Amino acid sequence: MSKYLHLALGWLCVLLGAIGAVLPVMPTTGFLILAAFFFTKGSPRLRQWLLDHAHFGPPIRAWEETGAIPRRIKWVSISMMMLSFLPTTLMGVSWPWIALQAVLIALGALYILTRPDA
Repeated sequence: MSKYLHLALGWLCVLLGAIGAVLPVMPTTGFLILAAFFFTKGSPRLRQWLLDHAHFGPPIRAWEETGAIPRRIKWVSISMMMLSFLPTTLMGVSWPWIALQAVLIALGALYILTRPDA
């Protein structure tokens, strides 16, 4: 049962990563890193396929080996997080929600900035 759950979660992450490759507001690599993790127990063959992929394999391997994120991706990620904050403030959302979003964005940005550069 665990194998099938890991396989299903892996494919779900691949699907979300594929959507993220088309939509700029969704991450791609993060979901593919999760897919590789889930495929470890669900399907080692699919995990290897992801690692060998010409476009998606290098960032997954870099993350697994060193926890590194390319500098350009760091700045794109943080910029998108900050850009997503703008509509919340313009829509007049109440301050507790704005504060919560600001704290979560700051924590996410801090985590990203503390990873080594790939």
